[in-house]
Amino acid sequence: MSKTITALLTAAVVIVVALAIAPALAWPEAGAHGKGAIASTVAPDLAGGGPWINSEPLSLPKLRGQVVLVEFWTYSCINCIRVLPHVSRWHERYAAQGLVVIGVHTPEYGYERVGANVRAAVKRLGIGYPVVQDNGFRIWNAYGNRYWPALYLIDRQGRIVYRHFGEGDYAVTEAAIREQLARPSAAPAPRVTIAGAVR
Repeated sequence: MSKTITALLTAAVVIVVALAIAPALAWPEAGAHGKGAIASTVAPDLAGGGPWINSEPLSLPKLRGQVVLVEFWTYSCINCIRVLPHVSRWHERYAAQGLVVIGVHTPEYGYERVGANVRAAVKRLGIGYPVVQDNGFRIWNAYGNRYWPALYLIDRQGRIVYRHFGEGDYAVTEAAIREQLARPSAAPAPRVTIAGAVR
């Protein structure tokens, strides 16, 4: 009887340890739960996605000189829906200071791939910033993303300087946005026109 109990306890300890370290082994560069400042890396472009909603197609090289917040989301994800008001508020508050918010809608389910459904969700949710459909997961894979929602903050030189996965830490994310906007631009910021209505 004691050998059986010892074996069960040993197995339980192994399972608990495996579950505790699995996230770090699966994506070690995520660091502290994918939150906060990171060693800056050049942000991948937004190539391969489409169609675009609320904007003509955008590219990061053309946005050089502006601060860009890339938001990976999907319209059926409750966590994404809870983050949207914060992202929309940042877009409204900081666009005039040089922040460009880009939603990358990467579907989790088949019905989220339908363009009409995505356009209706953008309209229903009141999203006023550009959204690109990423049905082929090309942008998602270029960023090495694994989470909905995920935020990537890109500085004026085109480097990812901050990321956050999931809900929460809104004040921290906003502080990172403000910090990047306060930094001088190495090049004049190009003007980006964002349509006011969903097309």
